[in-house]
Amino acid sequence: MKTTETTAPVPAESGMPVTKIDAPAKGPGREKKEGTALNVFSHGILIVWAFMVVMPLLWAVMTSFKDDASIFGSPWSLPDKLHFSNWSRAWTQANMSDYFLNTLLVVGGSLIGTLVLGSMAAYVLARFDFPGNRFIYFLFIGGMSFPIMLALVPLFYVVNNMGLLNTIHGLILVYIAYSLPFTVFFLTAFFRTLPTSVAEAAFVDGASHSRTFFQIMLPMAKPGLISVGIFNFLGQWNQYMLPTVLNTDPDKKVLTQGLVQLAVSQGYKGDWSGLFAGLVMAMLPVLAAYIVFQRQVVAGLTAGALK
Repeated sequence: MKTTETTAPVPAESGMPVTKIDAPAKGPGREKKEGTALNVFSHGILIVWAFMVVMPLLWAVMTSFKDDASIFGSPWSLPDKLHFSNWSRAWTQANMSDYFLNTLLVVGGSLIGTLVLGSMAAYVLARFDFPGNRFIYFLFIGGMSFPIMLALVPLFYVVNNMGLLNTIHGLILVYIAYSLPFTVFFLTAFFRTLPTSVAEAAFVDGASHSRTFFQIMLPMAKPGLISVGIFNFLGQWNQYMLPTVLNTDPDKKVLTQGLVQLAVSQGYKGDWSGLFAGLVMAMLPVLAAYIVFQRQVVAGLTAGALK
């Protein structure tokens, strides 16, 4: 243990030096040991979490190249031969191609509509003060806490009365309404972090509010748009409850409905190899989107803290 000693000034009436002993100094070695222990613990937790997430994905990909006998006989072993016929059978015979196309139409249309409408509403709530601003904002917040299961029955009758039941565009409108609360909540906080001087300079140059938003502020909000777009894409791509209730047309089913149909199509004799192939097909676009936009997602989530 390290101590420091200092010699205090000697009073006039005393002829002896006085030695003052300070409290033990906390050296850098102890802080380094504590930081190292914390890093080891946090990295260990992250490694365990990554293993728990990645292993099921790798197992599903590996199983998609096996036949049914190998899936039940040796589920943890590598496939003895790559059965690419599982993928072709799931794509053609199980109508996964039609389900995939319907999902792209629904998710693509709803994602574009959600980002456009959500960004416009969030910009107004973040930049303009008017009576009822906070009330409207809290209405969107309340929409995030409302369970979708409680709205299924009235939602079914509303969509049916509008003539949008079992239609692609009806499902797109429901997806947009379902995703708007979180989008407005996320982008409102993001637009508040953007500098107001840029918008003020545009107004001085004669730009209108719409031109300032679409040509100046919206490009500046690109990281936030990508981040909330990825989250909405994940939720809409994996949505099963809404299309099951609002879309019963066999020709307009989405991918999640197709996977269930593939699982029960043969009764007690399920096509397990084809099912895993279809599962990996549904999983790949989500993984690809996140890998491509990974940097933008992180930048969008941390932009508010860095401003």
